[in-house]
This record gives sequence, structure tokens and C-alpha cells, in this order.
Amino acid sequence: MRIGLVCPYSISVPGGVQEQVLGLARALRAQGHMARVLAPSDGPPPDGWVTPLGKSIPTAANGSVAPIAPDPSAQLRLIRAVRDEGFDVLHVHEPMVPGPSTTACFIKPAPLVGTFHAAGNHASYQRLNSALRWLAGRLDVRTTVSAEAEALALEHLGGSYVRMFNGIEIERFASVEPWPTDARTVFFLGRHEERKGLEVLLEALPSLPPDVKVWIGSDGPDTERLKLRHAGDPRLEWLGRLDDLEKRRRLAAADVFCAPSLHGESFGVVLLEAMAAGTAIVASDLSGYRLVARRDEDALLVEPKAAAELADALNRVLADTELRNALVASGRQRAVEFSMDRLAERYVELYQAIAVSPAAARGWRRPGSGRGRLGV
Repeated sequence: MRIGLVCPYSISVPGGVQEQVLGLARALRAQGHMARVLAPSDGPPPDGWVTPLGKSIPTAANGSVAPIAPDPSAQLRLIRAVRDEGFDVLHVHEPMVPGPSTTACFIKPAPLVGTFHAAGNHASYQRLNSALRWLAGRLDVRTTVSAEAEALALEHLGGSYVRMFNGIEIERFASVEPWPTDARTVFFLGRHEERKGLEVLLEALPSLPPDVKVWIGSDGPDTERLKLRHAGDPRLEWLGRLDDLEKRRRLAAADVFCAPSLHGESFGVVLLEAMAAGTAIVASDLSGYRLVARRDEDALLVEPKAAAELADALNRVLADTELRNALVASGRQRAVEFSMDRLAERYVELYQAIAVSPAAARGWRRPGSGRGRLGV
């Protein structure tokens, strides 16, 4: 099948949705499908099967900053790309995010699958409710990655949804060479903003053993303030943004992966990555994380914002080799249940179900040998 995967976020900026789109495309291509990603990009596209749609504009969303491309030039690039490619199915991720995703729904050049990732409170759903309901009605199949994402979409958009999950490329994490280190290490990876809970981890730092290193990946609006507050602490290593390989190598090398998020996590992909890499996990007890991490089996889960409880859990895992090994073994098995290959197979079933008569769902056609004509 010819499958177009539309991502509203810059594919060159690390993010959960972007990684899911790229991973799904790789799995689909490995299974013999002609999958192509259409997304904004602020640098060279990561692969030849990615069509860049122009640069992104950082925009506040869900307590974070989203690199989206709502400008007209990105929409024109998307229209040209889908016209030229002649996809059997277009799989639109976050179909209500302004930019290429909403444009794809509006023009509907092929049967549409829409996947809703977000959870939490989205003001745009409330402000643009009637327009978004109309756009959502253009989708032939609606899917969600979690119960939380489904609840948000259902509340504001209505309709019916197929519950899927976020996938993990097991071998890319399980086979990587660990980053060299001779210290016990806690690894944090996430945007430096209130929602991700980095300040809670730093508050727990004085209760950790003095020989423990803390790797802090990524950056964000709170980076400079937090670095200044903790300047001179030799246990902290501020890594900045990591490329994919270094991220995987550091995950494999760390003793503990710490995810102290406060809210707004619809699905714990980063926990699955740590599991696949063979790293023990301490994380906040959030419903999105509980979808993948079972308490005291695959991870130790603690109350959000509770720095003392977080420190206790980290110390337990660091000090108890038997506990750490048990969490790692269980986590590796758990990660397999969420493999990207399984996810791709499930999506192909949906694609095939709606692409039986693709011309009936298309908003433009190629009369004779001429160029396609757009329509809604």
C-alpha cells in the first residue's frame, strides 16, 4: 500500500508524536509498504522517505511548546505532496492540530485514519469546537493511543474510536552499545518545564548518595534558571538535546531512568524505551504511565510532586541489585507487548478496511492523464 503519515510537529525536533510517526513508517516499510512521512522540518529530514513541509513556529500547547507549522506555505507543500504521491491511505496524527494535519482532513485526498495522542486539557478544543467536530467528521477511522487521549477526544469531538497504543522499536534499544560510564547514574530525559517534574528530581537530589551522577537530557524554558540554582553541583551533567543514538546509548547505560512528570502524560513511551534498553524505572504514578508500567513489577511508581518519596524510590533501586534486576527483566518482557511491528500490523488492518474503494473517499481525482484537482 501507499501510505502517507502526516505529522503536525517538526520532525527534526525530538518529541513523542514525531518518534511514533517515524517508527511506524519504518515498521510499515519493513513490512513492504510504501510509507512516506509528511511533516514540518527545521533541518535536513532524517530519512529520504520524509517530505519536509517547511519550518515550524513554536506554539504554546498543553503546558508545553509545540513546533507546529500553521503557515500557508506548509499547507501548499502538503497539498502538492499528497497530489503527487497518490496515497491509498493518509494517516493523520493529531488531526486537530493546526497546520498540515487539519489541512489533510480538510482536503481529504484519500481515505483518512486519524490518531489522537494528546491528553489533559486543550483549550483549542473548547474554542474551536464546532469547526473541529466538522473536521473530525472527515476521518474514516479515529484511533487513540490511550484511554486518556480517547476521553479528551470524545468529550470535545464525539464519535467512536479504536483504542491502539504507542509502539516501541525493540531492537533499536535492546542492541545498542551502552554509553561509557563508571558511576551509578540516574537519567532524566524530558523538556525542562514544570509539567515534566525536573524540579522535583532536583529537590530529591540532596537525599541521593554523593557518588550518584544525574544525567539531564534535553532543554526548555526552565533550563537556565535550574542550572543557575544548581551551579557547581558535580553530580549533575546537563546534556542538552540528544540525538537518537546518544539517547538510546545513555538509556542502556543508566542504572535508573527517572520520569517524575506531574501531569499530561497520555502514554509512557519513554518508559517503554527504558524497558527495552534494560534500565530500571522510577516514575510518577500517572494513569498514562500505568498503561505500560505495572507497579512494583516493571517500575516503582511514586506520587507526583513528592520529592521525598521520589528520593526513597531512587535509593531503593540504586542500593538493591536484586530489585533492580527484577524490574529490568520484567520491563524487557513488558516492552515486547508494545512492539512497533505489532502496532503496524494492526494499523494495516485498518488501512485495508477503508482503502477497498479508495476513489470513493478522495477529495481530488486525476481525470485522464491530467493533474489532480482539489476539492472538498
